[in-house]
Amino acid sequence: MSWQMINFILFLAVTGYGLYLFYKVVYHRYLYLKLGAPVDFRQLGEGRLTEFLSQVFGQKKLLKDPKSGIMHIMIFYGFIILQLGALDLIVKGLTVGKHLPIPGYDAFGLMQEVTVVLILVAMGYATYRRYGEKLTRLKKGWKPSIVVFFIFFLMLSVVLSLSFERLWLDLEFSGYAPISSIVALVFTGISSSTAYGWFIGFWWMHLLILLSFLVYVPQSKHFHIITAPLNIWFRRSEPVGKLTKLDLEDEEAESFGVGQIEDFSQKQMLDFYACVECGRCTDVCPASNTGKVLSPMHLITKLRDHMVEKGTVITSKSPWAPQYLFTTSGNHALVTEEKESIDWQANDSGITNISPTLDWHKSTWTIQNKKPEEMELIGDVITEEEIWSCTTCRNCEDQCPVSNEHVDKIIDLRRHLVLMQGNVPHEGQRALQNIERQGNPWGLNRNDRAAWTGDIGGIKVPTVKENPHFEYLFFVGSMGSFDLRSRSISRAFARLLNESGISFAILGNEEKNSGDTPRRMGNEMLFQQLCSDNIKIFQKYNVRKIVTACPHTFNTLKNEYPEFGLEGVEVVHHTQLLDQLIQAGKLKPRYEVKERITYHDSCYLGRYNNVYDEPRNILRAIPGVELAEMKRTRENGMCCGAGGGMMWMEETAGKRVNLARTEQALEVNPTVISSACPYCLTMMEDGTKMKEVEDRVKAKDIAEILEQSVFGDHPIRFKQVSELEVTR
Repeated sequence: MSWQMINFILFLAVTGYGLYLFYKVVYHRYLYLKLGAPVDFRQLGEGRLTEFLSQVFGQKKLLKDPKSGIMHIMIFYGFIILQLGALDLIVKGLTVGKHLPIPGYDAFGLMQEVTVVLILVAMGYATYRRYGEKLTRLKKGWKPSIVVFFIFFLMLSVVLSLSFERLWLDLEFSGYAPISSIVALVFTGISSSTAYGWFIGFWWMHLLILLSFLVYVPQSKHFHIITAPLNIWFRRSEPVGKLTKLDLEDEEAESFGVGQIEDFSQKQMLDFYACVECGRCTDVCPASNTGKVLSPMHLITKLRDHMVEKGTVITSKSPWAPQYLFTTSGNHALVTEEKESIDWQANDSGITNISPTLDWHKSTWTIQNKKPEEMELIGDVITEEEIWSCTTCRNCEDQCPVSNEHVDKIIDLRRHLVLMQGNVPHEGQRALQNIERQGNPWGLNRNDRAAWTGDIGGIKVPTVKENPHFEYLFFVGSMGSFDLRSRSISRAFARLLNESGISFAILGNEEKNSGDTPRRMGNEMLFQQLCSDNIKIFQKYNVRKIVTACPHTFNTLKNEYPEFGLEGVEVVHHTQLLDQLIQAGKLKPRYEVKERITYHDSCYLGRYNNVYDEPRNILRAIPGVELAEMKRTRENGMCCGAGGGMMWMEETAGKRVNLARTEQALEVNPTVISSACPYCLTMMEDGTKMKEVEDRVKAKDIAEILEQSVFGDHPIRFKQVSELEVTR
């Protein structure tokens, strides 16, 4: 039997075994994913092409960080080019010198050698970012670094194979193969047979590394190479952040929310596999930034570890191949007895710092002798403290390059705690009870909801009964109706609407809480009741247009009410309407407001609904305003800390989120911190008091600033109703 035939048989055997191991690993992990609640992937995949191409082939999300984005593009496209090169190299080894019939083969050879260099440069930079710049968000150690060795030796095997091919076939120096030609010069003088022997040696080196990498990929974070494109293709096309509807009337449902890993949907489980552990989500998370235990990246990876380990038991299929290389003596579980909280003060360095959170996860998520089928998802895998630290700001999801969703998983865990266990932090429970009893989080008399209209300089704020032919329903919300500070936003906006000539009305005491707070806190039952009641009222008064000054209410009415029956109703935020009125000349900012203003983006207005320009347009239209942008602004603006029900709960760990955000605002030396959300206004104003700068830096809503410019430097002072004063 000839050497060529032996080589071919060995190639088939080794390649076949490598492909079998790859299939085995992927198939077993597919079985774990199938344990989740079924979803219609065909429906999820409709209408995705444009976004899919921009994210996968345009690397749009990765380019949010230009340096790492360019680095990743070089590696991504480099490997696409080198796959053709690998196939060509395999053909050369099997046919003793022949190659693929590629048009412009010499140019392809040059492209391949240039690509090798670019990939090595990119990997060098990736290593430098991890160990030179020491970016906090990037994990260190042999596991995250093993791919560097894979790629380095893979590139080395390509170059050496091509170099000895030139010596073996006695090819002259070529400008189309500069690198391999130079390397070949070093070994000039060896015989053709010796060169062929070296070529075959490096050919096998290339093949074995390639197959090893293939088998390793699905057993590591690099599984994202396969799952990330799928995850992006099957991402939800609904409005971002829209929560799933629970069928509370399902008599066959044994539980609601997520109490065990199998309760997650198969799409949610696909998120676990797609995570690349880049840490971008944790790097921007307000909880991680201020010393809470929640880290979005670790939330996903811990759920993934638990899914794999529990799936192994349920299916009796090992996740590792070859199994003898991956023997373990236990399963991952939390160890919190020794270190239940983070010492933020001991690690404080600057406005924000994710190191304490990362250190906490590193020390608490370890291998233990616990059976995964006996572990509690909430308690042994994810702590309640993590679940209740989320502000639902979606900065994690906005930054994620593989379209993972973190917030819906946290809400599903909250739903289980609230609906099945009745387990809610005390302050949150009080707010939910007050909403249920009086329609507002403070428990104030529901009949005082319209009391804020009492004195607006003689301006009448009509109810829907008094003005049945209104164009816009002004949905005031609980903050704008009851909170003393937020009432000034409602009054300012009412004045501006009156000045513009817009026909509007309010529901008055018929208005109820929008339900955003109960839903984000996991009380789906209360939300659905409030939603149903509000929709009936809207239908009763034939509401066709709604405007609100609260982004949380705006998002809920616009994006979530339609699933419950709200149809044919346009919902706008007050900054959108005010911008339109200014553009149409119905509002004229004529008086100077000589202030240096920085604008804080509300998460529910910006990241949830892409409203970034309208508030800024209003500020730019006001004479005298100097607009100063913070470092973290627009899509990457940091949360104020009030979302997800956190407005009604105390922060007991780390640094207060609103303090960190206020410090970021103060970096640009403003005289006014503006916002377009009553929650944000409250948080920013409290932040200025904590920093003791409230005398020189004011917190104001966009409507209040515009009111000052439209009506003059001395806006009407409104009476306060002392019995409604709220302690925050």
